[in-house]
Amino acid sequence: MSVAQFSAEDVERESKRSKNGNSLVLGFLDEDKIGTIQSHDDALVVTLRIGGFDMKRVLVDPGSAVEVMYPDLYKGLNLKLEDLTAYVSPLVSFEGKTVIPKGQIRLPIQTGSEVMEVDFIVVDVYLPYTAIVARPWLHALGAVSSTLHQKVKYPSEGQVEEIGGDQAMARQCMVAAISRQSSAEPSASVKKDL
Repeated sequence: MSVAQFSAEDVERESKRSKNGNSLVLGFLDEDKIGTIQSHDDALVVTLRIGGFDMKRVLVDPGSAVEVMYPDLYKGLNLKLEDLTAYVSPLVSFEGKTVIPKGQIRLPIQTGSEVMEVDFIVVDVYLPYTAIVARPWLHALGAVSSTLHQKVKYPSEGQVEEIGGDQAMARQCMVAAISRQSSAEPSASVKKDL
């Protein structure tokens, strides 16, 4: 039986089972899509409490192996170069370019009552996100994410908690990235004249 085929009774039974010491089932039901705009292909963009501040425009990317911090968050937290530790491995950007990180910093991410210390790689490139949280954070939290359902679910104190995505913000980020890319590329007529 797929997760989407669980009945409400199945979910209730699993919830009761988890309170009796059995493990929680983390998954998504069709009901989890309520409140989302369907059908879509939006990224999962959330607000997280990072370093003691609520940060919007955080991309949840289970395909990434490192958490990344962009200049808006770095500057917003009043971090300085001396706050960073060395990080010498280059990263590859979404455009396929090699990016040399400015350094690394360990900051807490709070989700409900859970606080996880996360190592962020600080890069000085533009993306419309303030940060990317990836597999290390998801795994430390014991979380699963779904772009389709626009949620992150994680166990906490014997219950399943969730963080909802913000589709409007995801779409704004996509438009900002496309606009910036379009303005950075010379138009076809300019290329032709060169």
